[in-house]
Amino acid sequence: MWLVMPAGATPIALTPQMALDIFAIACQVIKGIPISTMDAELSNGGSNLLKIFSTEELKLATKNYNEESIIGQGGQGTVYKGIFPDHQIVAIKMSRIMDSSQMEQFINEVVILTQINHRNVVKLLGCCLETEVPLLVYEYISNGTLFHHHIHQNNGILLSWEDRLRIATETASALAYLHSKVSIPIIHRDIKSTNILLDEKYIAKISDFGVSKLLPTDQSQITTLVQGTLGYLDPEYFFHTSQLTEKSDVYSFGVVFVELLTGKKPLSFERPQEQRNMATYFISSMNENRLFELIEDRLVDEKNVEELCVVAKVAKRCLSLKGEERPTMEEVAMELQNLKRLRKQPWVQPIEEESVSLLSEPSEFYHVGDTSEQSSLQRDIILSMNFPR
Repeated sequence: MWLVMPAGATPIALTPQMALDIFAIACQVIKGIPISTMDAELSNGGSNLLKIFSTEELKLATKNYNEESIIGQGGQGTVYKGIFPDHQIVAIKMSRIMDSSQMEQFINEVVILTQINHRNVVKLLGCCLETEVPLLVYEYISNGTLFHHHIHQNNGILLSWEDRLRIATETASALAYLHSKVSIPIIHRDIKSTNILLDEKYIAKISDFGVSKLLPTDQSQITTLVQGTLGYLDPEYFFHTSQLTEKSDVYSFGVVFVELLTGKKPLSFERPQEQRNMATYFISSMNENRLFELIEDRLVDEKNVEELCVVAKVAKRCLSLKGEERPTMEEVAMELQNLKRLRKQPWVQPIEEESVSLLSEPSEFYHVGDTSEQSSLQRDIILSMNFPR
């Protein structure tokens, strides 16, 4: 991270832990907000340098936060498109308020994103600490979210099956990286189609790490307050254990996969009761051999029927009610990469050592809201939608 210095001084590269300490002190001294320090594991790793922007730079880039610069808005805040004098385009995230919880999320996102370097994860370029509410500056992703523009709306590009499969593969690859390739595993904790952005080439980018958790290397799970988004929440984590594991992300990915297959929202009270929870209905449709009644019609042709069946079985495994019956994201990514390889060279057979079969049936199980929710109201809503317990 670059620390702002007096004119003529040399910028200083800060490690994530140094940046964390500065943020914590700033919050306590300037705002009087008690901020807990992050886990000690955060002191390891992290090589991405961030720039600390000035207020004037960001005002100029957004034309003083002109309404015409707004590219996203929700209960938590506003995202502006900014253009710097050198023509670099960025996205600037401004929170509405900054209480202790929001400040924790701000720090969390900064520290976690400095640990990550993956083409399918949105890049954090820097931040501004001069304002009452700290601002985050990201790379600009031009084609919006998977949810709002390309699955459920008619005002975006209609994605082909090939594009949807590629987006699923890219998302799985990024999650596998977060879970197993970084020095300290990261659980995203809020995977959903509104947190998957598409760039100018429709390459997927995972975003929003405000509630993400680092998983200590000597632990396979951590106990936390339940956070996430209705329709995507791991039911085992939500209803039973409050134990957050990597398999919670796997479940949420399975829900996104069902969205890509069906073009339907995860939850909707406008549908008949048995269809309100799409993950549940997807599994029951598969069990009753009605999969192709649910898959979006325009995705199906005689050339890809077998492929659709394969990926539907992968999605079904991801949606198992028991976390232990779900595949890892590394296994999912490998399976989807094998499909991609077979698409390019259909005569090539998967190498047994490389391919972990995800297609065996589970023995007995299956399965802007802008803010994360954990109230008892969630339970009432989900139970009213025939969510299995």
